[in-house]
Amino acid sequence: MRRTALLSILSAFPILLTSSLTGCRVDNTTKQAERLDSSKSTPGGETPQPPATQSSPQIPPPINDHRPLIVCFGDSLTEGHGVDFAKSYPAYLQADLDAQGYHYRVVNQGISGNTTKDGVERLDDILALKPAIVVVEFGGNDGLRGLPIVDSRANLDKIVSTLKTSGAKVVLAGITLPPDYGPDYIKQFNETYSLLAKKYNVPMLPFLLQGVFGVDGMMQPDLTHATAQGNQIVAKNVLPLLLPLLKK
Repeated sequence: MRRTALLSILSAFPILLTSSLTGCRVDNTTKQAERLDSSKSTPGGETPQPPATQSSPQIPPPINDHRPLIVCFGDSLTEGHGVDFAKSYPAYLQADLDAQGYHYRVVNQGISGNTTKDGVERLDDILALKPAIVVVEFGGNDGLRGLPIVDSRANLDKIVSTLKTSGAKVVLAGITLPPDYGPDYIKQFNETYSLLAKKYNVPMLPFLLQGVFGVDGMMQPDLTHATAQGNQIVAKNVLPLLLPLLKK
């Protein structure tokens, strides 16, 4: 996402309420260098750049850790771009679950720069983990590059349907775009999440950065990615959608 792209996002996206909203670290092996931004290809005159080929982080399971997995599957907003890995939202989600006595292992499968198409290509890696629950967060890069809504929607549909068919439960986390992308495009973009949530009967968080974007101390200087403090709030945004799906 561009540094300037989200400056006026709150004026275009009203505050949304989240709908239907052990001592162990989150697992991942690498932090990806590529950030979620418009340098790949965005409207507005920038020279398009081909996306880098990336593979999913490899997750060696801890010895004798048989807890069911919650996989956080997305782009740099999930990965925790710009903060220590232990301060990503999946890491705080692990801490919140531990504190409430839930015995699940949270796995961070966020990769910066990923689009919905990249998410489809990574599905086999996610399924190989045999997750109990997957928090799906994709679409920001698609929108900022002005990719056709029909393509992004089809890719997200493939992701959600494939995960549900595997037996995993799905939570869908949405994002939005700044007003300079035009009301028609933004409306269709935002509707993608609600339409898929309704189609597959999955809980949805309309705006992942609710209570974070535009709040002092919650966003990094790029105005795109949450700070460590912001990621704590993101984890608390996601948690209420997960709790009805969990067992103690």
